[in-house]
Amino acid sequence: MRPTYTTFGPAPLSERDLDGAGASLASLPAHPVALMSPSVGSALVATALGLQAEAEPALRDLDYGAWRGRTVADVVAAEPYGYSRWLTDPDAAPHGGETTRRLCERIGYWLDNLPPDTPRTLAVVEAAVMQAVLVHALSAPLRAFWKLPVPPLRTVNLTCRDGVWNIRKAYVSSVPDLRQARSVPLTTLTAPGVVSHHGIHV
Repeated sequence: MRPTYTTFGPAPLSERDLDGAGASLASLPAHPVALMSPSVGSALVATALGLQAEAEPALRDLDYGAWRGRTVADVVAAEPYGYSRWLTDPDAAPHGGETTRRLCERIGYWLDNLPPDTPRTLAVVEAAVMQAVLVHALSAPLRAFWKLPVPPLRTVNLTCRDGVWNIRKAYVSSVPDLRQARSVPLTTLTAPGVVSHHGIHV
């Protein structure tokens, strides 16, 4: 299973993408807290949605090392063995950056250490971060990371009860007009004891 994205790192956002994201704001439920990955792409999407989002360092994108900014096709052609090993070994970092194991551990630690009284939260994150969220919420093995692709413009709602994360709803498009947009995932994360029935990532 290959990544659903075509470039390692943030994808460029067009004015149409941002305009469409802004138009979708009315469909989002109220979230007392808005967070985002500390990236330019996440900031652009949050701004387009009218969110006053706070950058959360723990939600930063996977560090792609020397591959950052390169296309997947270029890396496959230049480093086929390294790329293949990266997809099959969660401890491999042929790019010199972060392993998928470290990413999943980082995201899992953040989720499990949210204060019990954290209100419903909307987080703007990159696709790899969302895959790590799903691995943790599903208690899936690390090798499942690449088998949990995150298509653009899908909803993932999480709840937590007694320390156990559950997925309430996933992969339901809320903004059909943006279905073709190449942009940063926007994902709903619900804190312990709070149920959310809506969300979107773009």
